[in-house]
Amino acid sequence: MVDFGKRSVTVRALDPFDFEGIDFAFFSAGGSVSAEHAPRAARAGATVIDNTSHFRMDDDVPLVVPEVNGSILNGWFERDRPGGIIANPNCSTIQMLLAVAPIHRAAGIRRINVATYQAVSGAGRQALEELGRQTAARLNFEQPEARVLSAPIAFNVIPRIDRMEDNGYTREEMKMHFETRKILDDHEIGVNATAVRVPVFYGHSEAVHLETVRVIEVDEVRALLSRAAGIEVIEGEIDPMPLVHASGRDPVYVGRIRRDYTHPNGINLWVVSDNLRKGAALNAIQIAELLANLEGRSRG
Repeated sequence: MVDFGKRSVTVRALDPFDFEGIDFAFFSAGGSVSAEHAPRAARAGATVIDNTSHFRMDDDVPLVVPEVNGSILNGWFERDRPGGIIANPNCSTIQMLLAVAPIHRAAGIRRINVATYQAVSGAGRQALEELGRQTAARLNFEQPEARVLSAPIAFNVIPRIDRMEDNGYTREEMKMHFETRKILDDHEIGVNATAVRVPVFYGHSEAVHLETVRVIEVDEVRALLSRAAGIEVIEGEIDPMPLVHASGRDPVYVGRIRRDYTHPNGINLWVVSDNLRKGAALNAIQIAELLANLEGRSRG
């Protein structure tokens, strides 16, 4: 038994678990666990929604942000039900594409430059605890010890998330490139990312710089995003912030919408979201709800 909120939950061993009769199986225990058990669950008839990176670039596995490309599940539902695997994208990719997709549909996008400012919750509970310990240590004029992250994070930034690849980019940065192309079904888009860990508990922020195919005016961008599902536009005297706006809330917040004065087709955005909600759990639940609605319509 484990305590969850105000109740206790029975936990079973996964290895002998029989997935027969399970409609939806949510996996978020690491790629090795998903690699071993997700196919087994799918063969038993469960729809697996996997929050690891293991299946994301598999050609036979849909990579889904419901507001962006949820329509691809129409064909998947007819072909693969019952059973099958659907991948949940990377948290940074999800929030970026909620803001970028309406612009891409309207004006096309050639290139995205993005710098991410990612909360430590993206690295897990132990990283959260480490930020707390290190903050207390710094305020007491003590030298903090880095045990979970690669360097001290309190009052610092770490410009490297995940392992370094041979091309000089990190795995996190390359995820954003490849996943964006797959989700938008456009393999000409280039995503040039720099992923940075910052001393924030919850909520990723992104500075997004777009180069569109055709010129699009800032007012049109603002109107598109104001109508887009899952987006809240915040402009005026205050800009979107992870603590003030995103933490503990579902929407993706967009602000600082402006023309890139160095490029005729350039648009700049500031995008903030709770990485544990829309960046992970909420997106997975929305995929399940979309499939449940498709099943309801097919029975009707």
